[in-house]
Amino acid sequence: MASRVDTDEEGDNKGSMWDLDQKLDQPMEEEAGRLRNMYREKKFSALLILRLAYQSLGVVYGDLGTSPLYVFYNIFPNGVKDEEEVLGALSLIIYSLTLVPLLKYVFIVLRANDNGQGGTFALYSLLCRHAKIKTIPNQHRTDEELTTYSRSTFHERSFAAKTKRWLEERESWKSAILILVLAGTCMVIGDGILTPAISVLSAVGGIKVNQPHMGNGVVVLIAVVILVGFFSLQHYGTDKVSWLFAPIVLLWFLLIGGIGIFNICKYGSGVLKAFSPVYIYHYFRRGGKQGWTSLGGIMLSITGTEALFADLSHFPVSAVQLAFTLVVFPCLLLAYSGQAAYLMNNLTHSKDAFYRSIPERIYWPVFVVATAAAIVASQATITATFSIIKQALAHGCFPRVKVVYTSKKFAGQIYSPDINWVLMILCIAVTAGFENQNQIGNAYGTAVVIVFLVTTFLMILIMILVWRCHWILVLAFTCLSLVVELSYFFSVIFKVNQGGWVPLVIAGVFFIIMFVWHYGTVKRYEFEMHSKVSMAWILGLGPSLGLVRVPGIGLVYTELASGVPPIFSHFITNLPAIHSVVVFVCVKYLPVYTVPEEERYLVKRIGPKNYHIFRCVARYGYKDLHKKDEEFEKKLFDNLSLFVKLESMMEGCSDSDEYSLYGQQDGVLNNNGSTTSSNVELTINSIDSIVQVRSPPPNVNITVRSCGQISGQTEGDELEFLNNCRDAGVVHILGNTVVMARRDSNIFKKVAVDYIYAFLRKICRENSVIFNVPHESLLNVGQIFYV
Repeated sequence: MASRVDTDEEGDNKGSMWDLDQKLDQPMEEEAGRLRNMYREKKFSALLILRLAYQSLGVVYGDLGTSPLYVFYNIFPNGVKDEEEVLGALSLIIYSLTLVPLLKYVFIVLRANDNGQGGTFALYSLLCRHAKIKTIPNQHRTDEELTTYSRSTFHERSFAAKTKRWLEERESWKSAILILVLAGTCMVIGDGILTPAISVLSAVGGIKVNQPHMGNGVVVLIAVVILVGFFSLQHYGTDKVSWLFAPIVLLWFLLIGGIGIFNICKYGSGVLKAFSPVYIYHYFRRGGKQGWTSLGGIMLSITGTEALFADLSHFPVSAVQLAFTLVVFPCLLLAYSGQAAYLMNNLTHSKDAFYRSIPERIYWPVFVVATAAAIVASQATITATFSIIKQALAHGCFPRVKVVYTSKKFAGQIYSPDINWVLMILCIAVTAGFENQNQIGNAYGTAVVIVFLVTTFLMILIMILVWRCHWILVLAFTCLSLVVELSYFFSVIFKVNQGGWVPLVIAGVFFIIMFVWHYGTVKRYEFEMHSKVSMAWILGLGPSLGLVRVPGIGLVYTELASGVPPIFSHFITNLPAIHSVVVFVCVKYLPVYTVPEEERYLVKRIGPKNYHIFRCVARYGYKDLHKKDEEFEKKLFDNLSLFVKLESMMEGCSDSDEYSLYGQQDGVLNNNGSTTSSNVELTINSIDSIVQVRSPPPNVNITVRSCGQISGQTEGDELEFLNNCRDAGVVHILGNTVVMARRDSNIFKKVAVDYIYAFLRKICRENSVIFNVPHESLLNVGQIFYV
């Protein structure tokens, strides 16, 4: 059985040498290697890669693929002056698609995935594992031994090591990185509001080409009806209809590519001159400020690239790269070139360039496919929004909302009813409020370019700390990315008053919510850390804790992974009785995408055995979801029983049977089977020990040599006692902590804590709902503290 026994962080270690048979060493190393290979080195056959590349079209590229519906209208909202202007715009589109989606994202950023997970918080988690920049320091050294906790090591004098130390020593930079991540996350949420609005409205707006007498109000009404139906069906998940996504998007790409070839052949191949970057220079020289501000419309040709990275979780990087290079990229180039060829011969048709360039015979089939593709694109963005909010929840950066799995087959398919209805209301408000897709396009561009910039800044740190690239490569990536993206950023600033303010307002509201919630979470954690109950006080109460110990088990939920939480002292000083067995339960999330089930639980004993106080730390990744209470309870008690058996075995092997309140002999068994010992005097506070409990591989035999007799009677008695207490009943004790600002706090802190944070706590889900605790077994303990 692989285990690790350490003393808590409050004291030193004391132990005796354990002599275990060498049979333990090799099987455990093989098992650890097998798990690491399973998570890190997934290999796929060529046929499977092709199949996954086909499936990725429907999930990853729907948003990027629907951009031809509205790009040229947003570039030329007032019409086109001459052919040269069209060639310049097309040249900018061609090189934007080449530099940002192809070179930056597909071949560089996708490689920065966190074990297949993409998005802003995935990059942040990757950084948190390589440098201690997480603002809630609740990690234990055993967390780094997880098979999914992969990270690089540095040479002490390397540039990466110096950068790591520099970041860890400066709290302001830790906060700056978190603020950057929150800003990117808020813009992705804004993207989830604007993508359905502009995609569906642009697709439905094509009906006016065939029905010119139809008014804008009717088009908007149809779009709103589609959006209401779309959001209302989210709770069913995409599992039942996702098999349709890939063929719809593939058909869409083939159609726009084929229409592009048709238009190039019909209206002349002179449009292909736009592949020369010379036309970009002419475009800006002739257009001046107007040409510069039109970059906001050109940037819409690469919107959806940010969702490409966020929706990565279901597919290997090679499949996504293959789909883009073989299908998406060439079809988009053909589609834009075909529309440009049509525009060069019809300069006044920029508003409906896509639908007007369609051959009349296939107009209605293309209209139906375009509408379906717009819905698929919206689904991809909504899924990415749910995913990134789930990641923010795991990092303590978002109020507690309900998250449920919509598929038993695919763990990544989740749904949040609270977020879904908020997105629907805001999306309908944007669609009905603007009516003009040009203004929605300006708003959309603002959100996307900020996500690009956030990704670039995080990628700089990834290249230094994770990849350890040479500074020249880092500088080249930084300069090239910032030249392109800052050009787009400064162009969209000119359109803030033309709709660009919408994502800024939406992101600003979400940023305040996320930042204040994270601030309150950090302050609550700091309060619990600084107010931990001393073991001297616990031991002074005696085994009865100064109360009547009634049959049953009390699960006390806390955010502390070490020490006794202050709410426990509040509980036993205000109530006359306490359960015979007390287990402090800490559910914490780590900066990894998942924690394997067999490595999830850490079990500790607090104080002497006759106190019957334990701690269980349940560790989750940001992709994991807390299961139902019955299953969680069962696994918790299974691991608790396993801990008691292991502890009894180790006590039987001790060189001395002495036990006192001031010292305890513990051994340290490392994962590789080696043992360590120390003879350092323990203080009272060091009695809290930790054991990582794992089920042994079936071919591992544990034998103990040169040890005393193992007392099976003590082990059996305690296991029987635990089972009897469990049969008597389990009560879940949750702290209802109220955070308030001190009287001498400034006005901003009072508003943030006493009003915003307090309001968010009232409207968000209770911990009992998140932990699936049944009401009949729930006990809330209130407490107030000031920050």
